[in-house]
Formats: sequence, C-alpha cells, structure tokens
Amino acid sequence: MSNLITIHEFPGGVHPPENKQQSTRTAIATPPLSAEYVLPLNQHSGSPAQVLVKVGDSVLKGQLLARASGFVSAPVHAPTSGTITAIEARKVPHPSGLTETCIVLASDGDDHWCELFPEPDYTTVDHQALIRRIYDAGIVGLGGAGFPAAVKMASRNEDKIHTLVVNGAECEPYITADDMLMRERADRIVSGIDILCHLLHPEQVLIGIEDNKPDAAKAMERACQDRAYQVVTVPTKYPSGDAQRLIYLLTGREVPSDARSVDIGILCYNTGTIAAIHDAIILGRPLISRITTLTGDALAQPQNVEALIGTPANDLLAFAGLRQDSMNNLVLGGPMMGFTLDSTDIPVIKTTNCLIAGTAQEFPAAPPARACIRCGDCAVACPVSLLPQQLYWHAKAANNDQLQHHNLFDCIECGACSYVCPSNIPLVQYFRAGKDEIRLQQAKHEKAEQSKRRFENRQQRLERMAAEKEAKRKANAERAAQLKAAREAEKSAPAKASEATADEGKQDAIQAAIERAKARKQAAAGQPASEPIRKARPTLNPRQKELKIQLSMINAQLKKTDRTLAQLDDSDSETAAKLQADIDRLREQQAQLQQDFDQAGDTTESVGTSGSQAAQPPKAAKPSLSDDQKKLKIELAMARAELRKTERALAEALEIDNDQTEALKVKVENCRQILAEREQAVAESADNGTPAPTQEKPAKSKRVPLSDAAKKHKIESAMAWAKVKKARRALENTSADDDMTTLEQALKTAETEAQQADDALAACLAQETAPSTAVNEQPKE
Repeated sequence: MSNLITIHEFPGGVHPPENKQQSTRTAIATPPLSAEYVLPLNQHSGSPAQVLVKVGDSVLKGQLLARASGFVSAPVHAPTSGTITAIEARKVPHPSGLTETCIVLASDGDDHWCELFPEPDYTTVDHQALIRRIYDAGIVGLGGAGFPAAVKMASRNEDKIHTLVVNGAECEPYITADDMLMRERADRIVSGIDILCHLLHPEQVLIGIEDNKPDAAKAMERACQDRAYQVVTVPTKYPSGDAQRLIYLLTGREVPSDARSVDIGILCYNTGTIAAIHDAIILGRPLISRITTLTGDALAQPQNVEALIGTPANDLLAFAGLRQDSMNNLVLGGPMMGFTLDSTDIPVIKTTNCLIAGTAQEFPAAPPARACIRCGDCAVACPVSLLPQQLYWHAKAANNDQLQHHNLFDCIECGACSYVCPSNIPLVQYFRAGKDEIRLQQAKHEKAEQSKRRFENRQQRLERMAAEKEAKRKANAERAAQLKAAREAEKSAPAKASEATADEGKQDAIQAAIERAKARKQAAAGQPASEPIRKARPTLNPRQKELKIQLSMINAQLKKTDRTLAQLDDSDSETAAKLQADIDRLREQQAQLQQDFDQAGDTTESVGTSGSQAAQPPKAAKPSLSDDQKKLKIELAMARAELRKTERALAEALEIDNDQTEALKVKVENCRQILAEREQAVAESADNGTPAPTQEKPAKSKRVPLSDAAKKHKIESAMAWAKVKKARRALENTSADDDMTTLEQALKTAETEAQQADDALAACLAQETAPSTAVNEQPKE
C-alpha cells in the first residue's frame, strides 16, 4: 500500500499511551438481550425527539418511537420488540449527572422486526428521497459528535463538494470500535461510500487511517480494490482523528474558524456513520445498534460488542466480565476527551463509542493543581495553535471579552494542553466553563434585545392603535357633524316654508276680511253672499307615505355604496365592478319608486278635484265609538308610530353603516306585520259594528317580551361582545410579541363568536316574527 497524496503535518499534538491491543484480541461480539432498554429522547445534537408512543403500547424492533422535532434533530427507534413500560426521567450519559426524559422498553425476548423497506437498487431513487430515508433512520455522527448525518449532507451545495473524507483515524487511546468495524465489515463501509458518492458526486474519496491500524488499512484496501477510493495512512498522533485535523492532514486545507468543512467543498463522515447509511438504504434498517468498545483493567474480557441502543451499561460490563471490586471509575469515551460517570446505571446511546472500567492504578486520582510556571508546553501541544496559558488566565478572571479575542471557541477540547501541563492544571475544564459563561452571557444579551424589541414593537403598536382610534373618532365626528347639519337643514326648510305660509296667511286673512265685509254689505242690500275660496294643503296618502320611506332607505343604501366605491383601491377592479352594478340597480329602484310615488299623488289629485267640483255634502255627525273600538284605534296609531320610528332608525343605520342594521331590518318587518294586523282589526270592527278581540299586553310595557330562546340568544350575544372587549383590552396592554400573537388570535375568535351570536339572535327573531308565528312573540330591544 502506498499513499498517492502528500501528508500535511498539523502543529502540536501529543502521543499518549494507546492501550488498544486489549480490546482487539477477539471479534465483535453480540451480547444477549437485556430485560429493559432505556432510550433518551436526546441522543444527538439539536432538539430532542417527540414521543409517539404511550405506556402500555406493544412495539416491534425498528419501530419509530419518537420523531424528530426539527431540522437539526433525529428520531428514536425500538431496539427490540416489547412493551413500553414508562416514559419518565432517567439518568443519561452526561457530565452533569442529571436526568432526562426517556422511553423505557421491556423486552419480550422475541426480537421481532417490524416491516422494513430496503432499497438495494438505490440508483433509481430520487436523491432527496434517499436523504430523507437517512434522516428518518435516525443516523447521527457515531464518532462522538452526534450531528445528524442527513442534515450535514443537506446543508451542502451539491456543486460544491469535491472531496469526501472517511474518518477511520480513531486517535483516542483505548477506543477500537472503528478499527474492528473496518477489519470485519469493510464491505459495508465501502457500500455506504458508494451511496454517498451517488448523492454527492465528489471528485475524490480519501479514507484516512492511522498507521497503528495496519489490519484495518489492508481490509479497506481489499474492499476498495475495484474503486477509485484512496486509502491513506496518516502518522499516529493525537488528535489526528478530529475532523478538521484529518482534513488538513489529507488535503492541506484548513477550515476557517467561522465556517464548516462543507464551505470549502469537503464533507467528512466517520466509518461507523457510513456503515449505518448502508444499513438504512440497502437493508432498510434504522440506527438501533452500534459498535462499542468495552475495556479497562477492571474487565476480565475486554472486547468490542454490537450493543443495542438503550442497553444498560451494567449488562454490557457484566457481559465483559466486570470485577466490581476492582473498578475505581467508569469513563465514557476515551481518557483524553471522555468524562467520568458517577453511576453504572446509564444506557448506551448513539454516541457511546467506549466504556472504560478503570482501576485505581490505571486511572489514579489527579494530583492537586499548582501555579502556572509559564513553561509554554501547552501552546506547543495545542493542535489549533491557540495560547492556552492566556486563555487560562482570562478564564480564571472571567474576562469574557479577552477569551473571545483569543478565539476560545476554536478550542476543540482535545485535552492535549492538560496532558502536558507540568502543574497539573485542568485547563480544559477552565475552557469549558469559560465557554458556558459566554454562552450564558450571550443568551442574556439576546433575551434583553428581544425584550427591547418587544417593548419597541408594543410602543409602536399602541401608537398605531391610538392613531387609528383618533382617526376613527375624527371620522365619526365629521359624520356626526354632517348628519347634524343635514337634520338642521331639514328642520330649517319647514321653518322657511312656515314663514312663507304665514305671509300667505296674512294676505288670505286680509282678503277674507275684505270678502266678509263685502258679504255683510251684500247681506244688508239683500244680495246672497259668495263662498270664500280657501287653499287646501296637499296631503300624502298611505301609499305615498310607504313609497317615501322606501325611497329614503334606497337613498341611504345608494349613498353607502357610493362611499364604499370611492374608498376602494384602484387595483381591486373586480370589487369595483360589483359595487357599480349595485349602484345601477339601486338607481333603477330609486327611479321606479319615484315614478310610483308620483302616480300615487296624481291619483289622489284627480280624486280630490272631482270631489271639489261636486256640491259639498253636509258633514255627517261622527258615530260614537265603543271603548274597544277606541282601544283598537289607539293601538293602530301606536303601531304606525312605532313603524315610522323604526324605519327612521334603519335609514340612519344604513347611512352610517351601523352594526344594528340587520336587527333593525327584522324589527321593521315585525312592525309592518303588527300594523297590518291592527288595521285589519280596526276594519273588521267597523264593518261588524263590534270590536275585534284585542291582544292583552304585558303590564308596564307596550311591547311583548322575548321568548325563552330569544332571551338565551340575546344573553349569549351580550356575553360574546363582553369577551371581545376583554380581548381588546388585553391586546392593548400586552408587551410581549409571543403573547401578542396569541391575544390577536383570541380577539379574532371572540369577534367571530360574537358575530355568530348576533346572527343566531337575528335568525331567532326572524323566525319568531314570521307569519306562521303568534303575534304576541314580538321581540323587544
């Protein structure tokens, strides 16, 4: 085997004891099924998954238990068949030792698979569909980062990826999971590379393996012998397994501090992740297991196992022959970047690549830290060319600005500086604490900025609402002034007419006095007196009165439609055409009503003229009316007055586009019906000479009370409008953008419910006032 590319040495790095031979003596083993599996919802970078099952559900192996809750997230699947016994907080593998929500699955021992959908001929499948299958399989970076594999792939520009790097370096001491995977399952890794090449179309594929893994390198070369993939051995130096350090080793290109490898056209995947992609596409299996190294001097049989996700660490350690009395600590991951667990009662998750059961001699207690002697060894060992000594001083002083100035977030927390420090200062712990403090400070700053934006938005919203209220108030005031001016004009017109009539009356009185004087003179001379000529005031017949009211209503609707058309935007041509059609229709109705009004007046004049030409008959004495007939006439007069009052209110409501228009229309129809019944009762009483039976009215009221159904609807309408007012007040007083969206939705819902309540009330009133209903069901305001 010979390298065809140049190796570019990165700065720094250390050579800790490897301790890899202990776990590579046997093949990958499969431990027996456990009685219980604990599946945390967050086994990856990003948002936790959302539970889809409930306690008591029976599930099959590979079944989806929790779906991804966002773009950067990953689903969780059942590692075996069984029953969900709990969804609760359990201990998880984390440095904090805290608990997280987990799905607890009790195995039934059958290990039955759910239905799988493999795609062996994946070249015929759409690229986006393949990426979606990888996403749905829950595959994340199995090298320890846990970033969703499909998200990393989807975030790249398809025309931008020119190099695919396969990370098989595995530089961390003790860990041999990738080494054994490449030795025994190289064909699966190569098949996964084929799938990635089909999706990414890279110009070259570089498989980086440290030179302390000759068996793995040979196995990968044999699997790639008929492909153009290059297996490249790199010098054994920690941390060559870091993705950015391996990219630099193989290509000589450095990833900028504020960018990712995809931004320079390179994509890097771990060997375990690529093998999982093969299983997801070729076999249709989701990620439910991984290769995990079990090692340490406290184990009788160090080895690598294919552990199901969620397997308790106790079961795996017992399978490897744990000597409980010898174990001093349990390390998750490698000794350089891993962390110590305070309990063995934790599950294996997707990023668990190693469990080290160490003895006191193997991992002695760290000596106390001493003062920094400024030797500079940490700066020499840093693979990112940082200044750990300066970062240490600034982290200790909580000088966050200087930490960021010295590029703290470029630190990969590899632990090389702590490893070489002669004063035993836990530098990485200081750097992690500094990063957390900066993140907390940034979160507080962002929260303050959000609060400021919410306050400013609220102020702008209140100012806008105040301006809208003021504009509406001015518009209402102008409308009221116009109405007042119109009413005063109507009142002044009869006054002017009465003045003219008064002048005519004076002239008539003078003329009448002259005529009476002449008559007295003629009477004294024995001549007959002539009848004085008197002018009769024109009166409107009932038909003209009805037509006049209809004309006023048509005029109001016409004015309202004209205003709407004038205020309409020029771009809304369709609505403008509809409004113009309504105006034409209303004008036709107006002309027809005016013609009917004139014809009704002509008929009255002809009748009056013919009557005046005939001899005036002597006036007959009015017949006396009974008490019931008088009562009927009083009721008739009251019904007419009520109808005129309601029609005027309806005309005004139509003029100003009032919300009570529909209710007033219903009331007008109701009053017309009552008036017709009163007229019929009076006519029948006059024809028969006996009064028609009248309806008894409720005491202390001229109007019949509402029915129970109408009362219920009216109460519901009042309550609904009260909710609208309450929602408006809450919206005006809120200062949070998150609450504003909720309150606006609540206001819209309340207004919809209030309008529905008004419609229900109007429908109820219309039904009760229909001809088929009783007269005494007249609604009251």
